[in-house]
Amino acid sequence: MRNIALMLALAATPAAAQVARFEMEAPTPAYAGTSFGAAGPYELLRGRATIALDPADPRNAVIADIALAPRNAAGRVEAVADVLILRPTDPARANGTLLVEPPNRGRQIIGQLLNDAPGASNGRYATAADAGNGWMFRQGYTLAWIGWQGDPTPGQGMRVQVPRVPNVTGTVRDEFVFDNRTNPAIGRLTYELADPASLRVTVRARTEDARATPPGLAVAFTAPDRVTITRPEGFDAGAIYEVTYTARDPGVMGMGFAAFRDVAAALRHGEVPMDPQAGGNPQAGRASARAVTLGVSQSGRFLRDAVYLGFNEDTAGRQVFDGMVPHIPGARRTDMNARWAQPGRNPSDHTDRLYPADQFPFTYADTTDPLSGTTDGLLRRCTEARRCPRIMQTDTEFEFWGARGSLTVTDAAGRHVALPANVRAYMFTGHPHYATAEAWAQQGQLCAMPLNPLQAGAPMRALMVAMEAWMREGREPPASRTPNVADGTLRPSGNLARRGEGPANFAFPPIPGLVAPDSITPAYRLDLNVMPPRAIGAWPVLVPTVDADGNAVGGLRLPVIAAPRATYTGYNPRAAGFGAGALCTNQGAALAFAATRAEREARGDPRPSIAERWPDQAAYVAAVRASAEGLVAERLLLAEDAAAMVAAAEAGTLARLR
Repeated sequence: MRNIALMLALAATPAAAQVARFEMEAPTPAYAGTSFGAAGPYELLRGRATIALDPADPRNAVIADIALAPRNAAGRVEAVADVLILRPTDPARANGTLLVEPPNRGRQIIGQLLNDAPGASNGRYATAADAGNGWMFRQGYTLAWIGWQGDPTPGQGMRVQVPRVPNVTGTVRDEFVFDNRTNPAIGRLTYELADPASLRVTVRARTEDARATPPGLAVAFTAPDRVTITRPEGFDAGAIYEVTYTARDPGVMGMGFAAFRDVAAALRHGEVPMDPQAGGNPQAGRASARAVTLGVSQSGRFLRDAVYLGFNEDTAGRQVFDGMVPHIPGARRTDMNARWAQPGRNPSDHTDRLYPADQFPFTYADTTDPLSGTTDGLLRRCTEARRCPRIMQTDTEFEFWGARGSLTVTDAAGRHVALPANVRAYMFTGHPHYATAEAWAQQGQLCAMPLNPLQAGAPMRALMVAMEAWMREGREPPASRTPNVADGTLRPSGNLARRGEGPANFAFPPIPGLVAPDSITPAYRLDLNVMPPRAIGAWPVLVPTVDADGNAVGGLRLPVIAAPRATYTGYNPRAAGFGAGALCTNQGAALAFAATRAEREARGDPRPSIAERWPDQAAYVAAVRASAEGLVAERLLLAEDAAAMVAAAEAGTLARLR
């Protein structure tokens, strides 16, 4: 027993820590002192943490260029991460779980997802309304956000300041799609320009087209990180402008992984920083028994990369997170752990295709890539170290059209893959990439069809309850629920991923108002030894099988899909004037059913009308109730959310159609 106690004490010593110091503001009341059930009121802390990494530590050596970075007097490499904490004011009322979100482009957005908080609530903690339904707080979570994105363009809010490698230059390219007619347009460069004479710009209408330099196209340097692009005639608002230039002093972007790892570990264990005189741990005396991380979209991709690169083990050999929930990443990771990395890039059908954020491996199990012969998987490193978390990857239907989602549940040849025992995968059928709880279907300017308004808060809350039981008790969560090859709910997309190569073998139903895309986001193997990179092969992308209504057959079908009043798609092409035919990034569509048979026949709609499906409102509500109760029994919906869905059906608002 004495030896075990000594080992535990040594593991928590400052020598094992990578956090040098915290600099935090004093706690302030959150949400105007609102009390959240048994957890009571919450308090807010803001500040930053400095990490100091030993470049020779094998757990740090994986970081690109860390050996070239400037060092402090102790020979360590420092970075400074923004930190924000929301916690029960009374530590005795916390539930023992630390929930950490890697900010999405600097934003804290899981409140919109799990609390149904208003879309404008990002970074706001002043009123009770900012807390939405308060679900996370009613559970008693201690919440933390840790900045990880180190490039100069993380969006708004939180980031990590990483060192730069001096006296290094290289060719960098930035892509811009302005989606407006402003001329000239302003672009922000990712890296510092070393030589203004090196600036070059090309334009093309679609990403597959040849790069052009027509008369009237020009680029000019206007500030250290700004250029103006003069736009030529003959290209619409959605044209792609590619700027290349010689840049200097790349940032050590991969240190963002270490900052997230080390600060999360320090907060979880409440351990003393290396320099306690410079600022103590805000969670000292508040250690958490468990830690789970939930990242949304870009941040979900970050989590897939973090576990792949081994960052779920801290430098004391401890597992950082017991649970990991990458939400809506699809099969993507990030362009982060490389020289001239651009972690903000989002490879999609129309933009950023040639940034290396989605190269093999794609799935959690080990598979063999037929294009390279390599065998690998996202869990290979953590399996060898015995530090793998329990994982729930949650995607929407959009990811299977716009983010190569099928590759998370197939191998690189398109064949069914069984996920490891510690992994579950769920697709929310009929959902767009992301929507807020107050969204309604409406026509936008950029996309051809009305925007899909379905929000994922309800199933995510149920899955977070299941994750908590998985971590606490070892209780197995619901089985994976995605389309798959084995039962025919995933099918080839034909030539949709390669525009112009003949007819697709995927049939879109003949629904009035449905605009089919002429391409989907492909999965290209890239040759990164040339600039710009070029595709040297492609992995197969499969898409969900749909029913006669145009709704996907597989996945987690909520009552709005099981008892539908509309077709909800995971795709929505760009409108005329904005790169028509290519997918609108992150969007789906909603096409309402006709109310009556006469209306349906008048517009030639093959889908049965609402009146033909249900003789009266009571029958429709009964169908919604049956679906909701079935999902509650499967632990895929909470009873409170099921009741809310039934009430919305009674009020005629469940479908979110105007």
